[in-house]
Amino acid sequence: MSDILIIGGGVIGLMTARELTQAGAAVTLVEMGATGREASWAGGGILSPLYPWRNPASVTALASWSQQIYPDLCQQLLEETGVDAEYRRSGLLVLDVEQRDVALAWAEQQRTQIDVLDKATLHEKEPGLDVHVDGALWLGNVGQIRNPRLGKALRRLAVDRGVQVREQEEVLELRVEDGRVRGVRTTEGTIDADRVVVCTGAWTAQLLEKIGRKPEIHPIRGQMILFYAKPGQIRHLTLLRERYVIPRTDGRVLIGSTLEDTGFEKITTSEAKEELYRIAVEMYPLLKRTPIEDHWAGLRPASPSGIPYIGPYPGVEGLYLNAGHFRNGLVTGPASARLLADLALGREPILPSAPYSLDANRG
Repeated sequence: MSDILIIGGGVIGLMTARELTQAGAAVTLVEMGATGREASWAGGGILSPLYPWRNPASVTALASWSQQIYPDLCQQLLEETGVDAEYRRSGLLVLDVEQRDVALAWAEQQRTQIDVLDKATLHEKEPGLDVHVDGALWLGNVGQIRNPRLGKALRRLAVDRGVQVREQEEVLELRVEDGRVRGVRTTEGTIDADRVVVCTGAWTAQLLEKIGRKPEIHPIRGQMILFYAKPGQIRHLTLLRERYVIPRTDGRVLIGSTLEDTGFEKITTSEAKEELYRIAVEMYPLLKRTPIEDHWAGLRPASPSGIPYIGPYPGVEGLYLNAGHFRNGLVTGPASARLLADLALGREPILPSAPYSLDANRG
């Protein structure tokens, strides 16, 4: 029997496995599909909340801690697994200039840098940008990763460190006796465990309602399109009216993303594709001459105010949650995993844990 069983093999589950194995725990990870193929794969990989000044302090704390360690984390993964997650600090242009005052006030409070660019400087940074704005906010320290490669690297690291990864195996129910967790029942049988960490994203409430109280997590569909562009045509992350443009190192350009409350219906629609295409070519007309390579949908685990649930499940000894990160699972993943490991292993937590408890007020 492993020391700790993790349910869910997305970035949150894999990063949690990494933290626990670094502390010497024996870990088993169970995933209903393939690891890293749900929200972790479908997202864009921007390592910042889109409008960071809009987020609760508890989300900012997780994001700030994670942003500081991402460069070293990706370098470590490259050295240990040979998989390059393609971390780079490409900077974020926010074209919603009406956000200037609140953004600058937030930056001063957080002791971080946000610059205000005029039209000429904006054109110099992004010559291909042709949208009618008076300037932009420049968050030069914002980075990005190629999230499918991050998931691949984390899985390889988990296997190399002895994690028993069980894919295509759905957890049907948690086994709870006398107020403590005893393991799980899956489509393949039972797995015994004295400690279980639930990292099941949008599916978390479905699993936990079977034992009583469930967290307020539900799926929100997001759709994205991918252009097959050339390297250097678009240089920086760009954000306008809730939609973002992400240029990859190889030239590919992602445009996202929709916010659709459609339950667990993970399909693409022509309406969303047309909307995203219209916004993309409005911002970057050069994309009119660029073929669309792909279009996909993913399910984000939405929670009240976007604050994840991290910590022990009340009333069941040995059961923990690390879920409900909404749009910020990638950017807050390292801190969320470390905090969960701290709480599960009885260590001094990196951050105060109260805001992430199931009993916290998320209004």
